[in-house]
Amino acid sequence: MTEPLVHTGHALDGAVALVTLSRPDVANAQNVGLLTALDDAFAAAMADDTVKVVVLQGAGRHFSAGHDIGTPLRDIHLPFGRRATTWYPHADKPPTEATFVREQEAYVGFCRRWRELPKPTIAKVHGACVAGGLMLAWICDLIVASDDAFFADPVLRMGIPGVEWFAHPFVMNPRAAKEFLFTGDRMSAEEALRVGMINRVVPRAELDEAVLALAGRIAEKPRFALALAKQVINQAEDRMGLRDVVASTYGYHHLAHAHMAATSDDHIGGQDARSMKAALKKEEG
Repeated sequence: MTEPLVHTGHALDGAVALVTLSRPDVANAQNVGLLTALDDAFAAAMADDTVKVVVLQGAGRHFSAGHDIGTPLRDIHLPFGRRATTWYPHADKPPTEATFVREQEAYVGFCRRWRELPKPTIAKVHGACVAGGLMLAWICDLIVASDDAFFADPVLRMGIPGVEWFAHPFVMNPRAAKEFLFTGDRMSAEEALRVGMINRVVPRAELDEAVLALAGRIAEKPRFALALAKQVINQAEDRMGLRDVVASTYGYHHLAHAHMAATSDDHIGGQDARSMKAALKKEEG
């Protein structure tokens, strides 16, 4: 029997839904199967009137190492149902078109959908939060990280300007965002707190308790008031340009994919998780 890719549970008498990414053997790398299961879990939490707050977490050693770029269950060429956008199927299309359409649904579409969930969401981050992992954390309303967490977007090594949900200059200041992208270096939890990317850093042993305490305080507030407060802050972010920046940068992202497909082994320059990790270790000496 296949293990579920996302586990769900509850805490604080059901007021907090615990949604757990569950591909721990590959550091919760995200294939479409996992993202679709995550969408199902979020939808169930939204439909449950007992749930006031949703906590997103990762099983195993890491929150998420990003998109699946090389495991045996990578499903980049497989068809899947559309639920976040109205784009047509991708699997039978030429390579550049297929990549553009697939990522419009599975990455930007899902992130936009999940950012707009009407209940508060908290990302509980430990270990690696890299590339596509950033996208899952950034669409949450709050981020609480353990002191062993680190953040990175090293995808310039693939020839692309950043992950698809390009919120970088909104979750940190623009100069910090440039260094973050230009170097691809890991950012510690303490540094992420300093630049405003996350809300809190706590010792790893206290992470569960700290997140539940925060979620419990939020859960005491009226459900509709929480939904409205979330909506108006999201609208303020959009008026500052977030939605437009994500949309416009998506085009640059896929120009870069097409360029890499034309000049190297594939649309990510022949990179995989092993080569990306080796390059970082070499740079760090």
